[in-house]
Amino acid sequence: MTPPLILTAAVVGSRPMRDQHPGVPYTPAEIANAAIACYHAGAAIAHIHVRDPASGRPSSRLDYFAEVLERIRAAGEMLVNLTTSGLDITTGDLTARRLEVVGLRPDLCSLDVGSLNFRDRVFANPPDFGEKAAAAMAAAGVKPEIEVFDVGHIAQAEHLLRRGLIAPPPLFQLCMGVPWGIPATPENLIFMHSKLPAGAIWSVLGVGRAQLPMITMGILLGGHVRVGFEDNLYLRQGELAASNADFVRQAAGLAAQLQRPLATPAQARALLDGSLIPGG
Repeated sequence: MTPPLILTAAVVGSRPMRDQHPGVPYTPAEIANAAIACYHAGAAIAHIHVRDPASGRPSSRLDYFAEVLERIRAAGEMLVNLTTSGLDITTGDLTARRLEVVGLRPDLCSLDVGSLNFRDRVFANPPDFGEKAAAAMAAAGVKPEIEVFDVGHIAQAEHLLRRGLIAPPPLFQLCMGVPWGIPATPENLIFMHSKLPAGAIWSVLGVGRAQLPMITMGILLGGHVRVGFEDNLYLRQGELAASNADFVRQAAGLAAQLQRPLATPAQARALLDGSLIPGG
């Protein structure tokens, strides 16, 4: 039996700016409001980055994360996933600073395993970061969302699983089409899916024009999907989405046509902790 579809909204990320789309949210209130609109459109999870409210540059300020988390939780049952990517952090104890958000005890935090040349910079995730992140999340009762950008990252995550550092069922986010990660092709998604450990829960995102084909395949293959301004600004060729919620409505409509009901936040929570097992 195919599980209900967990729809994640990634409303800002660290890349898009207002010169690309005037609706990109910068302030904690704008980011939270974008997530809440996605919740009302059918998303069960919000994946959150924060920005400097004035410049729009990526930020890791804990008070910004705390405000967004508080606003979303006050508005409903939506699960919140805070990033630990810390791409703006360049000084001090990088691992400790990246993991500060875990102390806010969101429902989930991203856990990036494996490094890569991430467009025009290096996204460095050394082995000890994965180990410390997994331990910190386990201690805080936060579910890790294991972000993988290529097949070798899945192997590194399996190493953490074998050591018991991540509790089952593991959650993987297959990040397709991020330069210079694995390209977003149907063949590559099937390949990545085939390499996941047994019992894994998985979601897929596609960057730019790959968003729609990747989420379509994810729905058909029984996975879950992520949409939003972090990954894509265009609803269709030549047409900017009016809002993050537009992407959620598009994905929800596609899921309905493909007969995958959307997971409520309660169902998403149960799937992620292993208490809701389709066909069990």
